[in-house]
Amino acid sequence: MRRKRFKLPQTIKCLTISSKLSSKDKKGGIEMKIKNLFFPVVLFTISLFMLFITACEDNKTNPDTTLPTVAITYPVNNSYFTLGSVIMITAEATDNKGIKEVQFYIDDSMVATDEEEPYQYEWDTGNSRDTTHTIYARAYDTSDNSATSEIIEITLGNSGTVTDIDGNVYQTLIIGDQEWMIENLKVIHYNNGDPVPNIEDDDDWINTTSGAYCVYDNDPSNVDTYGNLYNWYAVDDPRGLAPEGWHVPTDEEIMELEMYLGMSYEEAHDTGYRGTNEGSKLAGRADLWYDGGLENDPEFGSSGFDFLPGGYRGGSNGHFYNLSYYGYFWSSTEYGSYGAWFRRLNYDNADVLRYYYDKRNGFSVRCVRSVE
Repeated sequence: MRRKRFKLPQTIKCLTISSKLSSKDKKGGIEMKIKNLFFPVVLFTISLFMLFITACEDNKTNPDTTLPTVAITYPVNNSYFTLGSVIMITAEATDNKGIKEVQFYIDDSMVATDEEEPYQYEWDTGNSRDTTHTIYARAYDTSDNSATSEIIEITLGNSGTVTDIDGNVYQTLIIGDQEWMIENLKVIHYNNGDPVPNIEDDDDWINTTSGAYCVYDNDPSNVDTYGNLYNWYAVDDPRGLAPEGWHVPTDEEIMELEMYLGMSYEEAHDTGYRGTNEGSKLAGRADLWYDGGLENDPEFGSSGFDFLPGGYRGGSNGHFYNLSYYGYFWSSTEYGSYGAWFRRLNYDNADVLRYYYDKRNGFSVRCVRSVE
């Protein structure tokens, strides 16, 4: 009878063979493994090097000629700032390969370089001249291609203050050949010391034909922000509302301001809404205006005039209207026995309305004087 051969399982065979390896064999196995790892690493390194060489050759044969783009986003063109204020100049720059740096220039002199977004330069105008200045930016990409933004012009004007007979202090700003109060009038006495009557009752308001003032909604908390509302009889009173040396502007003087800001002569002398965006330039404090076309214009607030949506009081019923939606201010120019010329800024319109209205209406007042 033949004996059957017993076969070891494969796993046991491997263990048996492995156990018979000499220490020299084991060492050789380790060396073999190291060799097996070494060649792929070398091959990978060589491949990376070849890719680098290829990329360099590609850059030589196909250089980057795409120019970056750059634009000044703030301030906007034809802005007006008080001399001594700090202006955060901001630029946007893009490129297909990446931006290396953005340089800022004022009056053709480089003043700063920024290598990271947002690209900005904080300009302290305290040592600058009260004149028109040019601003532009130049961007360089990682291939040293460069591009220059359009030139922006801004004007720095002398600012000051004026005090009325009641001791209220108002900020002022020179715009062109005029110096304007950039706050609404709050005075409650004429320049000779006589009081301007404060009329709260609706019937008394519509029936008076002499000077008077009120506060919007008869709420004193509105005075600090919006000033008082005056009927035109107070504007025309010979005792004078404006601080000494100042006056309520004529219709023509308001036109001069509008034309300085860009309105044409023909448009300035027209009625209704006129101009392009001079209303947005004249307005200020976007947080007070209802959202609309006025504050969404890119040149909103650029003149420094800072006119506010103070609403008005109706001359026919004595009711208050349009706080946060409209701002009105009187001229000193009469239109017949019924009305007088005024201006209105509308939250949803960047233009300026010129028209005449009932003298009994309560509007805001701004004052002006000529620059010597």
